[in-house]
Amino acid sequence: MMHIANLEKKTPLHSWIRVEASTGASSCVSLDKVTIMRQYNLPSRDLRLLDPLLAYPSTIVSREKAIVLNLENIRCIITADELLVSVEGLSCNAPGLEWQYVELVKRRLASRSDNLPFEFIALDVALEETCDYLNALTAELEIEGYPLLDELISRISTLNLERVRRLKNRLVALTRKVQKVRDEIENLVDDDDDMAELYLTRKKHSIESSHSEHGNPGGPGLSVSAPTSPVGSPIRTSAGQKKLERNFSFARSSRHEISRIVETRKLNIEEVGLLLEAHFVVVDNTLNKLISLKGYIDDTEDFINIQLDNVRNQLIQVDLLLSTASFIVAILGVVVGIFGMNFPLPLFDKLKAFYWVLGISGLTGIVIFCVFLWYFKRRRLIPL
Repeated sequence: MMHIANLEKKTPLHSWIRVEASTGASSCVSLDKVTIMRQYNLPSRDLRLLDPLLAYPSTIVSREKAIVLNLENIRCIITADELLVSVEGLSCNAPGLEWQYVELVKRRLASRSDNLPFEFIALDVALEETCDYLNALTAELEIEGYPLLDELISRISTLNLERVRRLKNRLVALTRKVQKVRDEIENLVDDDDDMAELYLTRKKHSIESSHSEHGNPGGPGLSVSAPTSPVGSPIRTSAGQKKLERNFSFARSSRHEISRIVETRKLNIEEVGLLLEAHFVVVDNTLNKLISLKGYIDDTEDFINIQLDNVRNQLIQVDLLLSTASFIVAILGVVVGIFGMNFPLPLFDKLKAFYWVLGISGLTGIVIFCVFLWYFKRRRLIPL
């Protein structure tokens, strides 16, 4: 006991905004992790999801008495009676996204016309705020991204490439967030048991009615679900027989009550299913927008690569022509080198010999160059 008391003293307090389901009143409270774990029967790993200092992906966890939500900027614990919203700052009185979420929940509680339980209202508002937040970030990326990519296509520069690189990094991070929210909603929609676990008010009423209407008539030593008589000791008295009949009657009524609750839960599970489906469509649409933007970026990169390959091919063709011209000039240089030797030749005594040598060498170089061009065209090395 001393160790637990010391642990509670060492556990730091955290600021929360509490919203009561019955009145809609909100207040700021400071609670430590041990108190929350005991009051809401939550494991410590669920509270780590709500720690603003730890970067956990979006998660929706349903427990026996509470729903733990970690959706981007909204971290809260939803129960059938109240809502606890985690505050990132040291003071919960400072305006922020947490108070915006709380005000929306209070507004829905004050003006609701349906019979949705409190936990579904809080869950609906949280998902709606998260979807709107992700959709706003997606719209911001689209407004910035498409003109930037068009500008990059028209003018390839280092500055535009750096801006596109930053845009792509933001796109990848946002896509990961939207995909995680979509997966969480999809996992709930695909599993009826998980959706049934979200009915905290129904579970609370079932437990209360079970405790109030039925006791354990057979005593602590007798199982309610399977009442049996002791083997080898037949019932001889009428009191024992009546007791056994009451036990069987209670077991039959208990099984009937359990089956009725299960059937009612299956019938009413469509309520939360429609709620989750609506948000799933919104998140899926946001994800499709991000995928379209990523596809446009990939198409732009492919176009730029094709354009760069075309420029590279043109440079290779120019280099090929220059290499051919250099080869022709090298041949003429050999002729010049031969006639520049210091030894007598009868050709030097003729006046027009220089012009003949120059003309024949130039014509030979032109013919060789034309032969190379014909070869390049035949092999389709250059577009001529």
